[in-house]
Amino acid sequence: MPQRVAFDDVSVTYPGMDSAAVSHLDLEVAEGEFLVLVGPSGCGKSTSLRAVAGLEPVSDGRILIGERDVTKVAAKDRDVAMVFQNYALYPHMTVAENMGFALKIAKTPKDEIRRRVAEAAKLLDLEDYLERRPKALSGGQRQRVAMGRAIVREPQVFLMDEPLSNLDAKLRVQTRTQIATLQRRIGTTTIYVTHDQVEAMTMGDRVAVLADGILQQVASPDDLYREPANAFVASFIGSPSMNLVDVPVVDGGVDLGGLVVPVERAVLAKASSDRVLLGVRPENLRIADDGAALTVDLVEALGADTFVYGTLQTPAGPVTLVARTQPSVRPALGSTIHVRPESCYVFSPDGTQDRLT
Repeated sequence: MPQRVAFDDVSVTYPGMDSAAVSHLDLEVAEGEFLVLVGPSGCGKSTSLRAVAGLEPVSDGRILIGERDVTKVAAKDRDVAMVFQNYALYPHMTVAENMGFALKIAKTPKDEIRRRVAEAAKLLDLEDYLERRPKALSGGQRQRVAMGRAIVREPQVFLMDEPLSNLDAKLRVQTRTQIATLQRRIGTTTIYVTHDQVEAMTMGDRVAVLADGILQQVASPDDLYREPANAFVASFIGSPSMNLVDVPVVDGGVDLGGLVVPVERAVLAKASSDRVLLGVRPENLRIADDGAALTVDLVEALGADTFVYGTLQTPAGPVTLVARTQPSVRPALGSTIHVRPESCYVFSPDGTQDRLT
């Protein structure tokens, strides 16, 4: 039966480190939820996952699975199953033997092992491969075998640590769809770690964004995109990243390369500064007849969209902006175009505080 997972003020500090790899993490994963931990390398997401698995000791706080405090419980007794980046399949065993190996070690009856392996193979579309060995499988099939090995254990919680990072781009898209669909079908509480924000946005019921071991925001993918808590979340979620420009406060708003972008006075007053960070997503930066002057540096034509990268001159120095446009719009390199924000966000000057708008 799926169980909730709770991080209760959890910190993990490695020996010899001055700062914590994970610092005061408060986070609850609901029963049956698919939660994604996302962030740049070194942000603490894998450490958090390994702490749930019992592979990393917790320095402070506690971890609950259901109502059970497992902080000091051995990894083998936590009733969780982990899928790693490396498939770690036994090359001399068949697919069926690999999937059922943990049950065999646990002295599960043979009939029960066969039943569980058959059910998992059906879920994962591996029924025709049960007698093959790993070397006869593709990368995606091997990853499904690794998932099958976790599924047959029927754990309370699935833990997945960047399981798709070894796959090529096309196979990653296909496999992430299969994982998300499978999780919703079997309903097991799942914590999934990735550095790829596209994976996070397409797979998770909720997404938790970490930076430097600190939880920045946890919300649904839509809410993260539309209502980022701070400049870090705003720039990390979305592809291409949000344009962030240090701009001076002027009468009526802020100055974006000579264009006054209207911002309410009450919002600017929160900054307690004569400068703020203006955030504009590429799809909200429109090419217009008038606006801020942008010198075109690069045009990426991607079929359905075109991304125009250009340099904007500001009092603080040149800044690169990217605008998402129609596929038919392809300005010449070195030419000057004008851009105007349709909507924007305002952040504190250093970007560390909560969003001002």
